[in-house]
Amino acid sequence: MTEVTIDLKKEQQASLNRPRQKYSVMAKCFFGFMDVVTGKTTTLSKTKLIEILASIPYRAWEIRQYGRTTFGYKNKALVRNALKIMEWGREAQDNEYWHLRVINEKMKEDGLKDSWYLFPPVPFLIVVSYIILTRLMAVINIRAAFHFNALFEDYAEHVYAQFVADHPEWEDQSVKSELVKGYGNFNSWADVFRRVGLDERDHMNNSFIFCGQPENVVKYEGMPPEPSL
Repeated sequence: MTEVTIDLKKEQQASLNRPRQKYSVMAKCFFGFMDVVTGKTTTLSKTKLIEILASIPYRAWEIRQYGRTTFGYKNKALVRNALKIMEWGREAQDNEYWHLRVINEKMKEDGLKDSWYLFPPVPFLIVVSYIILTRLMAVINIRAAFHFNALFEDYAEHVYAQFVADHPEWEDQSVKSELVKGYGNFNSWADVFRRVGLDERDHMNNSFIFCGQPENVVKYEGMPPEPSL
């Protein structure tokens, strides 16, 4: 099977052209809080905070599914569904962690220090609060949790698309870090962040599928297979 080469510039522009999802009141409050803490201007420190938070829901779902399978291990359909959620969650967590490491490499290369909100105890309080929220949502209404995550990933996708547009100098900056090369082979730092943004779209798409809204999936050439439920 021939591997499809993804046009990252095309997909970045598609992200910029596509309106954001219709955010819920809770999502608007959450994103507004992010802007209050970090400022409306996107910086590498701000994307770091986004990535620190991005993996939290997947861990919450994994913990919840372990509980379901422990007490419902005789129910084959339940176990099958739970294992699919856990498999997806682990892959997404790993991917979000790659994003965090890649961003850190860019900050090291540019000689930038973390903004104030990345030093204790500020991120600790934000993370703990988000852990509590995501775990409650996972227990109370897992589909609503998936939907909220889809909105978060849509927000992140648009942030990265605009971030690349705001930094045209990245087009001429080659990637020298061996760590970043472990994430993928890219011609420039602009392409690295385009790929990060596209990863967020993939996470959004899967979140919509798991919450029962496949009609909201944003398809593109070369996208990974959709999970079968």
